[in-house]
Amino acid sequence: MEERSNLLSRTFLWMFLGLLGTGIVAWYCYSTDAFITLASEGTLGIIVIVELAVVIIFSLLFRKLSPTVVAILYFVYAFVNGVSLSSIFYVYELNSIIQLFLVSALIFGGLSLYGYKTQKDLSSWGTILMGLLIGGLILSIINIFIGNSTFDLLLDWLILAVFFGVTIYDLNKVRMLEQAQELDQEKLHIYCAMQIYLDFINIFIRILSLFGKRRD
Repeated sequence: MEERSNLLSRTFLWMFLGLLGTGIVAWYCYSTDAFITLASEGTLGIIVIVELAVVIIFSLLFRKLSPTVVAILYFVYAFVNGVSLSSIFYVYELNSIIQLFLVSALIFGGLSLYGYKTQKDLSSWGTILMGLLIGGLILSIINIFIGNSTFDLLLDWLILAVFFGVTIYDLNKVRMLEQAQELDQEKLHIYCAMQIYLDFINIFIRILSLFGKRRD
């Protein structure tokens, strides 16, 4: 039980460190107008490519990479993601961002607790949730060309609901992984931290999009 609790606490510690790094980079890019500079130079596309590349490498090569490399990839993603997320400070009021971040944290905490504590078999959720996410992504791309604001709102709600389910599923998976002990224990917590970091970021962004107070 002590090992399991230690794994869970290390997972959330690394998630917190990742979020902290993201927040610091995001605020720096906003306060120094580094984001505007990158946008004007047309290099934001490179940022997106780097993010995707890190996620793909992390997902496909996790078992083969050393704990040090896995940790570096995790923080590279967190820092680069901070550059992308700095854009929210230009769109939404700071008080609204802080308040909805706390709301997102409370919701995420409740979902995490349920996912970790439930004794239900959630293994079947994975395929369903992945299908819904892919469907939501495809519809989002289509709506870029259509530009229907009502449809965009519905997609935000749909994807938010899906990530509620993904969070429950991922925390349940954390409990299953620590019981099975299939992965290298030296980097298992980093793998889990990356999963729940992405869950939280997506929940926060969707809640901000739905309820955030925009700048005049």
